[in-house]
Amino acid sequence: MTALGPLPASALPHGIRARHVACGNGLTMHVLEAGFEDPQRPCLLLLHGFPELAYSWRKVMLPLAAAGFHVVAPDQRGYGRTDGGDAFYDCELRQYFPLNLVRDALALVVALGRLNVAAVIGHDFGSPVAAWCALARPDVFRKVALMSAPFAGPPDFPRAAGDDDRKQDILRGLAALDPPRKHYQRYYTTREADADMRFCAQGIHDFLRAYYHHKSADWPGNRPFPLAAMSAEALAQLPTYYVMKADKTMAETVAPEMPSPDAIAACRWLPDGELSVYSAEFARTGFQGGLNWYRARVEPECDAELALFAGRTIDVPSCFIAGKSDWGTHQKPGDFAMMQASGCTQLLGCHLVEGAGHWVQQEQPEAVSALLLEFLRR
Repeated sequence: MTALGPLPASALPHGIRARHVACGNGLTMHVLEAGFEDPQRPCLLLLHGFPELAYSWRKVMLPLAAAGFHVVAPDQRGYGRTDGGDAFYDCELRQYFPLNLVRDALALVVALGRLNVAAVIGHDFGSPVAAWCALARPDVFRKVALMSAPFAGPPDFPRAAGDDDRKQDILRGLAALDPPRKHYQRYYTTREADADMRFCAQGIHDFLRAYYHHKSADWPGNRPFPLAAMSAEALAQLPTYYVMKADKTMAETVAPEMPSPDAIAACRWLPDGELSVYSAEFARTGFQGGLNWYRARVEPECDAELALFAGRTIDVPSCFIAGKSDWGTHQKPGDFAMMQASGCTQLLGCHLVEGAGHWVQQEQPEAVSALLLEFLRR
């Protein structure tokens, strides 16, 4: 990635500023801020997912700031205008292990001159990072809100016998289906995935339009339900953006779901001008930085590191928010139930928001802002 200045003010809602913060850990993080006028305000840290940016929080930052918070949303490691680290395929993957992403968040908090934050809030792949922040450093991350990706808890120690074999059996089972299938997370670990999306036939802008649409409440096929088991047959019920046809790239998978020009013009949660911010950034950087997060999670050393926390729970106040039309809540069978039963000991609410799919804080920002403020006030 080429170091650039911060996003121009013309790309941001009035009241949100962009700047770079040197974090002392090799990263200079590009952050968006609202409510920055008073340094005494309690701080909120907002962590985005894939394929997203700090910009994904633009619709909830001002309501949170209006309630008295200093709201900070970074482009995370490998994304956007954050500089430092390696965002190419043949890199040292340890920098993308979850605990190092927690270090990134902690380094930003310290660089902001803070001892703690009132809450860390994560969406999609930012949700497990937020969860690990709260589990590993509850003294710094005083509350946690998880969005779209439940947290079931740390991996077992020692690892369950045959665990790797069971995962491989599921992948082989998907490949044996008719038609053959593959899991999107495994696809995202391949060397080809970045170029498949970056240089796709329809272009990055139309690829992202179809991808975001396919996972939103605007796509009528998103009617999620709990899956019965962690098996190939059960996973095959997931939409194709999660369990893909084996011979398709992600760009080819979402292309048939491209909304019509009229539907695009009517999309108030992501008008084309706002989508252009994403498409311009990913056209410049590619997707590999974000894809490295997926590659890191399948490394055996990653689970071995996280298993240090086996048996630990998130004990700070927590909540979960997702779109009612979001399959992310159920894409890994059992996680949603485990989060509620044991993963979070002070879970103050699980909210499935009407009229929202996976991009809940963009599709229904008023509802999400209200739920977050209710949680933060408790």
